[in-house]
Amino acid sequence: MRRFHYVLLLLLFNVCFSYAQEQRSLTGQIVDESGNPIQGATISLSNSQEKYSSNQDGQFALRYTPSAIITVNSVGHLVFTQTLTNQTTLTVRLQTSSEELEQVVVVGYGTQRKGETTGSVASVKSESFNQGAVVDAGQLIQGKVAGLRITTPSGNPNATTQINLRGLNSIQGAVNPLVIIDGVPGEFNSVAPEDIESVDVMKDGSAAAIYGTRATGGVIFITTKQNRSTDGRTSIDYNNYASLQTLFRVPDLLTAEDYRRLIAEGKNYEDLGHNTNWIDEVTQNPFSHNHNLTLFGGNSRTNFTGSVNYRDWGGVLLRSGQERLNVRADLNHDMFDGKLRSRMQIISNTISAKQGGSSDYMWRQAMIRNPTDRIYNDNGKWQESNAYMYDNPLGMIHETTNDRMFRETRMNGSLDYRPTTDLSFKALFSRVQDNDLTGTATSFDHVNTTKNNLNGTATRWTQAGVENLMEITANYNKSIGDHRIIGLAGYSWQRNMFENFNVYNFNFPTDQYSYNKLESGLALQNGLATMQSYKQESTLIGYFARANYSYKEKYLAMASIRREGSSTFGENNKWGNFPAVQVGWDMAKEDFMAGQKVINQWKWRAGYGVTGTIAASPYNSQISYNYTLEQGAYINGSWVPGFVPARNFNPDLRWERKNEFNIGADFSLFNNRVYGAFDYYSRNVKDLLYMFEVPVPPYLTSTMFLNAGEMKNSGFEALVNVDVLKKERLNWRTSFVFSTNKNKLLNLSNDRFGVTQSFFDTGYTGEPIQTFTHRVQVGRSIGDFYVLKTVGVDEAGKWLVEGRDGAVIPIQDATIEDRQYYGNGIPDFNIGWNNSFQYGNLDLTLNWRGAFGHQILNMTRMNYENPINTTYNALRSSYDPVYGRILNNDLVYVSHYIENGDFVKLDNATIGYTFDKQLIKGIKSLRIYISGLNLITITGYKGLDPEATSYEGDFQFAPGIEHRDRYPTVRTYTAGLNVRF
Repeated sequence: MRRFHYVLLLLLFNVCFSYAQEQRSLTGQIVDESGNPIQGATISLSNSQEKYSSNQDGQFALRYTPSAIITVNSVGHLVFTQTLTNQTTLTVRLQTSSEELEQVVVVGYGTQRKGETTGSVASVKSESFNQGAVVDAGQLIQGKVAGLRITTPSGNPNATTQINLRGLNSIQGAVNPLVIIDGVPGEFNSVAPEDIESVDVMKDGSAAAIYGTRATGGVIFITTKQNRSTDGRTSIDYNNYASLQTLFRVPDLLTAEDYRRLIAEGKNYEDLGHNTNWIDEVTQNPFSHNHNLTLFGGNSRTNFTGSVNYRDWGGVLLRSGQERLNVRADLNHDMFDGKLRSRMQIISNTISAKQGGSSDYMWRQAMIRNPTDRIYNDNGKWQESNAYMYDNPLGMIHETTNDRMFRETRMNGSLDYRPTTDLSFKALFSRVQDNDLTGTATSFDHVNTTKNNLNGTATRWTQAGVENLMEITANYNKSIGDHRIIGLAGYSWQRNMFENFNVYNFNFPTDQYSYNKLESGLALQNGLATMQSYKQESTLIGYFARANYSYKEKYLAMASIRREGSSTFGENNKWGNFPAVQVGWDMAKEDFMAGQKVINQWKWRAGYGVTGTIAASPYNSQISYNYTLEQGAYINGSWVPGFVPARNFNPDLRWERKNEFNIGADFSLFNNRVYGAFDYYSRNVKDLLYMFEVPVPPYLTSTMFLNAGEMKNSGFEALVNVDVLKKERLNWRTSFVFSTNKNKLLNLSNDRFGVTQSFFDTGYTGEPIQTFTHRVQVGRSIGDFYVLKTVGVDEAGKWLVEGRDGAVIPIQDATIEDRQYYGNGIPDFNIGWNNSFQYGNLDLTLNWRGAFGHQILNMTRMNYENPINTTYNALRSSYDPVYGRILNNDLVYVSHYIENGDFVKLDNATIGYTFDKQLIKGIKSLRIYISGLNLITITGYKGLDPEATSYEGDFQFAPGIEHRDRYPTVRTYTAGLNVRF
């Protein structure tokens, strides 16, 4: 028996020894997506009941047996699991969950938990995007961010959305928000919408000041999809949809039958014996399709994402469309036990557009064409007429070649080195290179030849741009007890180059060359051909720093500074400082709130920041000369023949300076069922950039780009999300977005140069009226219409208007001084109402938008709701009584055509079904859906679309005009498929 005991003891010893030999020691760190340590994360092993916890630096230590599965849990993050083999160190990077307060939002040069932000920052994740055939990233978040107005005023498949954040803030400087794609500046159409994971918007100046002179219009961050898996598996996503488009609304024009009836009534119309619906002839219901294939692979150390997106979109106007190929590759790799992290990304975007002669002008020609006219003449050629600006739209569409090829390559790489748990360094390098090549030509059957005797025309136009960027940053993140300090310091260098070249010629021996043999045009020999080229370069350098402090995540503070220099400004103002400060207080974490169960978060926050606006041209501060054969100029004291001054020297030219104060609150109530944010902001923009008239001499030219004036914007914004139902099979989430904006031009003068201006006129009606539409007056809001106010029609059918003294006068006696301010083209407030329902495997989203308190100039009515010109077609309403009488007045710009523009739209509706995972072997998820865009509009506006107004370019200070020359807006129906393998 004793010998048996010895044998048993020896066996147990060997087992224990073998077990001890198999165990391994493991040390590691738990960090979030930004590399910040996570304290209190729970770590467990599959073959042990023991639990471990990470310390304040996110570190942990344990022993394990190979093949054990480690599991890491942390509130607000997705669960991490991995099979252990022979590791001795491990860095666990946890991904943020979708819980609202724990969401990670992108801020300047980093990320933050939403619960810790002190600025006005909005975030929209991919699961909340608008669905269907969206134009670009802007349409994904349309109606979802308070204060961010995104419109789609054109149905052109080559158009993009228009963006405005918190009103107009510049006259002649840059106005659009700065768009950052994975850390690199870009545009909304630089990346395929299907490749986007989230869009974050920094709205207030204190949040955006870290970007200096580029951030007055706000900053929008686009984060592309990346591999988030840590289990080493490869997955494939395939998304496909097909769409059909129809005209959103069709103008009610006189038909051939109407013409013949009016002729019988004695009206002076011409019956040409045919019956043609010109709108139907120039439009189609295009079929479009889109395919997106994304590959995710790798493991916790090395992972990659690759995607290919192909789009083939047609337009409602004939011979308009776009093909786009977008290819993206993203590679991430951890080295040296997670201390060094590298990333390489390349995005290639190729757009091919074949427009033919489809253009905004074709819409006008289709509207004014005589419905009794025919398409072809007796010789089979396009039927034409000698009337002024009256051309066969089908002839112009089919006899024009207009090809465009745009290529953009975005390359960037970064290294993120973390020598300690508290300190990290990052270097980012990027190069964005684009080339845009366009060729246009008109044939011998085009009106350029048949009516204007140009014998064929051709143009070749190209432009290229290169943007190089280098950014080096250092981050420090330290928690000491209840205190947390985050520091950022960095350097940024950016150099942009842009150049273009174009050639135009006509009078060709044949139209078979198209735009490919421009030298054969005889206009070159006669000196009538044209050739132009241009190049510009600019450099932007910035030094920046930011410090964040948090005590118990209850008291929060941030301060930042950016010192930035730009080559675009004068010698005396190359550098500027852009400071910002923010404070926050989460009242819900106070002891006196501990007993209540209603408020989960109520964070008060306030911020003040300074941002800038760069001049549109990099050479406005420098003198320049143009070359002519007839004139000359004194340059450095010597007469130089052939050169004339083109621009004055202004060494004091500087950036516009926006000072913004923002106060708001982030809240979450009823166990995080109701959450959102309120904001009030007030911003003053000083040193406005404006082109003034100056005397010659002492100046060389009669105009000069100066800093002059001041503008003010203020507004209120609200976002309220409610998880109305959270059941096992039934969920309903709704959100409401509300924003207001008031603006005023306070001043427009420069005392140093002795120039001042009380107003400027803007907007244009086009021919035959040919006058301005808006007046921007110091002391008034921007966007005011300035027009003759109609009060009646006399017995002869002529307009009666209100004169400057209030008396009623005939319109022929009125002058510009009799005009008055009448309505404004900018909405007083905008709303969005977004709803998401889920019942079992069925999902439904309904997104509504609206704008209220603004007016629209209906140019279609102003030009075509008048029976006086019977050469052109007209609206049926032309013969409706106006003030009880039939109108018999020349076309004029009067208040009668300015309408209330209030509207509510069912902007996006989608219904989808997700099949059970076990349905088909090898398929992880499968969803089908149908969707519609721009489905329903509720409005009293009589035009085609109350949202078809431009807020960009030449029209930013003449808002609220629905132009007659326009590409019509559309309604889109989509069927799609999402599958993951």
